[in-house]
Amino acid sequence: MNAIDNKWIGRRTIRPDGADKVTGRAGYAADNSMPGMIWGKVLRSPHPHAMIRGINTARAEALPGVKAVVTAKDIVDFPLDKSVMLGIQDMRWMCRNVMAREKALFHGHPVAAVAATTEEIAAEACKLIEVEYEVLPHVIEIEDAIMADAPILHDFLRHEGKPSNIAATMVNKLGDVDAGFAEADIIIERSFKTRPVHQGYIEPHACTVSCTADGKATIWSSSQGQFMVRAMTSLLTGIPQSNIRAIPAEIGGGFGAKTIIYLEPLAVLLSKKSGRPVKMVMSREEVFRGTGPTSGSMSTVKIGAKKDGTIVAAQGTFYLQAGGLPGSPLRGPVGCSFAPYDIPNVLSVGYDVVSNRSKVAAYRAPGAPLGAYATECVMDELAEALKIDPLELRLKNTARPGTKAAYGVVFGSITFEDTVKAIRNHPHYSAPLDRAPAKGVVRGRGVASGFWFNAAGESSAQVNITEDGNVTVTTGHPDVGGSRASIANVTAELLGIEHKRISVLIGDTASIGFSNLTGGSRVTFASAMVVTQSTEKVIGQLKERAARIWKIDPEAVVWSDGAARPAGANAGQFPPLTLKDLAAKANEMGGPIGAGIQLTTVGADPGFATHVVGVEVDVELGIVRVLRYTAAQDVGRALHPDYVEGQIQGGVVQGIGWALAEEYLFDKQGRLDNASFLDYRMPVCSDVPMIEPVVLEIPNPKHPQGVRGAGEAPIVPPLAAISNAVHDALGKRFYSLPMSPPKVLAALDG
Repeated sequence: MNAIDNKWIGRRTIRPDGADKVTGRAGYAADNSMPGMIWGKVLRSPHPHAMIRGINTARAEALPGVKAVVTAKDIVDFPLDKSVMLGIQDMRWMCRNVMAREKALFHGHPVAAVAATTEEIAAEACKLIEVEYEVLPHVIEIEDAIMADAPILHDFLRHEGKPSNIAATMVNKLGDVDAGFAEADIIIERSFKTRPVHQGYIEPHACTVSCTADGKATIWSSSQGQFMVRAMTSLLTGIPQSNIRAIPAEIGGGFGAKTIIYLEPLAVLLSKKSGRPVKMVMSREEVFRGTGPTSGSMSTVKIGAKKDGTIVAAQGTFYLQAGGLPGSPLRGPVGCSFAPYDIPNVLSVGYDVVSNRSKVAAYRAPGAPLGAYATECVMDELAEALKIDPLELRLKNTARPGTKAAYGVVFGSITFEDTVKAIRNHPHYSAPLDRAPAKGVVRGRGVASGFWFNAAGESSAQVNITEDGNVTVTTGHPDVGGSRASIANVTAELLGIEHKRISVLIGDTASIGFSNLTGGSRVTFASAMVVTQSTEKVIGQLKERAARIWKIDPEAVVWSDGAARPAGANAGQFPPLTLKDLAAKANEMGGPIGAGIQLTTVGADPGFATHVVGVEVDVELGIVRVLRYTAAQDVGRALHPDYVEGQIQGGVVQGIGWALAEEYLFDKQGRLDNASFLDYRMPVCSDVPMIEPVVLEIPNPKHPQGVRGAGEAPIVPPLAAISNAVHDALGKRFYSLPMSPPKVLAALDG
């Protein structure tokens, strides 16, 4: 990490939310309680695919203790012939995801919801709802869904003029790919498969809603964006946004999956009908069955190169599972797969495929790990065939300033080469490898790189000086990855005061200006920008107050080390006026001191990462163990190094799970067969090595502190890096994930 001469920016300060979280005082969505509160429960479809011919709720409504029942007829219907977009979400699909309308599209699809005085009564009432289903043939896997005779989920979907389960396509093109391959001396083409994996957040979806007699609704929920909750709930319930207040609770993990809603509109309607506050909390099984994992994929990547390693053409075809309704993250693999490289001829095509699974949701760099898995494994094979070191192959073809990516951007400042060199020069890469340390065990090493777009967008902040001379900062984004700590560091640095004098709050929709979601690796970038501008306005006010006291021109006042000072001897000889001094005189010198900024931020440069991993394979048990992991990434400026390192380590851990263990398993009836943390195999501490982050700080010139988003790039390389390491150990390539013990043993036996 580069040495930076700052007092607070780049320091490992105490986390503002740390004490509350480790002592249990932090308030999460499921902790909320209100007088007169009742409980909501959801009835879910027992079939993966069925027409809903009728719903009779009379018996449930008659059960003592039941206060309200809602079905799809209570939710705003968005006609299918015209999209209604809110961010990246189409309300046509959202209204059918929170409650099945014409069809149940997956096992666990909500078909009704009940509110009652106890959870037990609400659950019993769900059993009394009579649903008439016409069971239809179902389809689960991509390869089955795209067959000519596959059951069609939606009659309105067409591909090449025919009814199809392909809901959409995306194409990125650069140059002439056929001409490029004609120039190649070597071409490698391979096909890959990945399974859907869940984001695995510890806190399930939960909310409490209170609707009052005057039509106002207040929502407390676990989400990555309170403004998103307000807007989507408004559209789905018909309640004006001005009548909805959304309050963000602390969030126990999201990783992109809490950028949409499931329970909030149901709870609003139940509360409105019953006249009582309603609380809803998903069980872990409901989370697995009814909320979005990320897509499984079926991909083919083809890369052509000259004998000297110059890549002349690349082609990718990516089929992604959307679940029961359209909307897989095609932009990830189609846009990111070849972006780190300067390739003159590229054709990248994505297909959005519906099948009878729960609708997918975003998962950390949505879609990008799927494309990188295929591309970076082919890059490894290409390096092997050309007898070129895999990192040298990447360096030879790295994108540079002025390189045009297939997704359309021409890169300005770009730091991919720096990440590759950081790994090439790291002892982990150059250290000798003991390939067979014990009987039945072999070891290998692999590398891979990755890219993520990074985002900016709308953000708001307010900085206020308290009467005792301390500072309260309010921003509009839920703190998922440490934004409060970073913002406290920035504010303390700019004001020149002690870090502990800064309080950072997350405002609700009624107390702060509009702010977009926490997602896309945008929040530290965007919030630091609006907080910087707000703080600079406050400093301007402080200088004006000091000038008024001293009776000099404000231009003759400077702010440094937490105090206003004369700019020089010509301005006069005055003792410094500290923040506390000026706060004490606020009322007599013009009133409260504070300023806010609302801004659509721009300038979020993309993120790059390069990883090296060492693995050990037990050839008798088929177990792959990750022994050592090193991840290099340019973060622009690490405002709070602990959190930056944590983001990198967290992304790697999730990638390890994706590569080696995690997958959704379905039975022949189309039901998820491992809907619990007991059966869904996420990594635990014993599965994870020490992960060394190599944090490169190459300041982003478009940001006042040089920040570049850091949260999503770390999950992009691990799938390919681990796959390449396993090949290095065994001499066998795996073209599907996860590389679980049965798959490894089958490959060894084969």
